[in-house]
Amino acid sequence: MIERREYLDNLIRFRDKKLIKVVTGIRRCGKSTLFELYQDYLRAEGVSSEQIISINLEDGEFEEIETSKQLYAYVNERVLPEKNMYIFLDEVQRVADFQKAVDSLFIKKNCDVYITGSNAHLLSGELATLLTGRYIEIKMLPLSFREYVSAFPKGTSIDRLYSDYAQNSAFPYALELNAPKDRRQYLQGIFDTIVLKDIVARRKFPDIEMLKSVVRFMFHNIGNVCSTKKIADTMTSSGRKISVHTVESYLSALTESFILYKIGRYDIKGKQYLKTGDKYYAADIGLRYALLGAGDYDMGHILENIVFLELLRRGYEVYIGKVGAAEVDFAAIGDEGAEYYQVAHTVTDADGKTLKRELAPFEAIGDHNPKYLLTMDHAPLISHNGIKQINALDWLLHP
Repeated sequence: MIERREYLDNLIRFRDKKLIKVVTGIRRCGKSTLFELYQDYLRAEGVSSEQIISINLEDGEFEEIETSKQLYAYVNERVLPEKNMYIFLDEVQRVADFQKAVDSLFIKKNCDVYITGSNAHLLSGELATLLTGRYIEIKMLPLSFREYVSAFPKGTSIDRLYSDYAQNSAFPYALELNAPKDRRQYLQGIFDTIVLKDIVARRKFPDIEMLKSVVRFMFHNIGNVCSTKKIADTMTSSGRKISVHTVESYLSALTESFILYKIGRYDIKGKQYLKTGDKYYAADIGLRYALLGAGDYDMGHILENIVFLELLRRGYEVYIGKVGAAEVDFAAIGDEGAEYYQVAHTVTDADGKTLKRELAPFEAIGDHNPKYLLTMDHAPLISHNGIKQINALDWLLHP
C-alpha cells in the first residue's frame, strides 16, 4: 500500500484542531485508504478502536442512513462522553442535508470530524454557508509520478515507468491489475460510476451518451483553449447537435466531479484574471487513454497535463499566463509569489526554432520571478539567461 505521505501529514497536522477536515477528489483516488492509514496512525498513537467511528456511506451496511437525523443519531449513540472521539464519514454527500449532522457533531467538544466527498458540490451552497470558517479542504488527486515510482523496485527504468504511468493510470488500485484488458475495464467502471452516480443522478441529465461524447471531446482537447460555443459548434458539425447552454451544464458537472479541471487565464503584466480562454485537463491520463485509445496520444499535451496536476499537488493556484499576445503554459501562484512554466516534449530540433518559440513568452515577462522550461530531453540543467531548462521527470521526482 502506498502511504500517500503528504496527505497523511496534512491530517496529522490538523489532528484535534477545531476544524472539520474535508477530503475531496475524484472517485477511487484513495480517500478511503487515506482514512484507513490515518486510523492506523491514531491507534499507533494510543487511540483505542472504540474512540474511532468510521462510516462509509456507500457501504450497504449503512444504506438505511438516508437523512441527517439518522446519521447524527447513529454516530451520537456511539460517542463516549469522556474520551476524545474521531469521526470519519466517507462519501457523506449521499445523506440528505448531511451538513446539519456534520455541524452538530462538530460542536461537540470531544469530537474530531473528518469527511470525504467525490463532488465539489459538497463545499458549495448551504454547506459553505453553514460551515464557513469551520473546515479545511484537503484536495486529493490520484498518484503523483513520484508516488507511482515508489511502488516499483529501485533501478526500474524511469522512462519506462513514465510511459506506464501515462497509459496504465494513476489510480492506486490500477497498480494491482497487470493485464491491460483488466485495467481498461476497471477504468471504464470508474468512468461509468462518475457519470451515473456523481453527475446524472444529481443533475438529472437525460442524454447520457451526449454527456460521454462531451467527455471524450474534452479529453481529446486537453490543453487547448475551449469555449463552450466552439465545443457546441464542433460537436454539432460532426453530427451531435448540442446547445451552448447544455455544454456549459455538462462542463460544470464534469469539473464538480473532478474528472476535469478547468484553468483560467491570468494577465501577468496587468495582474488580473481574465474571463475568457479557459483550458481543461484530465484528472488522470490513464483514464483518458482508456477512453480514447492509443490513436490519440499527444505526447506534448499529456506531459503538460501531468505537470498541471503536479502543480496542483504542490499547492499552487494555476493559470494560463497571458503576456500581451504571448502565452505561458502555466502561471503558478504560491505562498512565495509567482512561478512560470513552459512545457514541451522536446526542444532539440536542429534549427533551434522550437527552443526559441518556447522561450519567447518568458522573455516578454517583465518581472524576475522564477521561470522554468520543462522537457523530456535528457540534458544537464541549462540556464537560458536565467530561465532554467529542467528534465520534466527529474522535476516530477524531486520537488
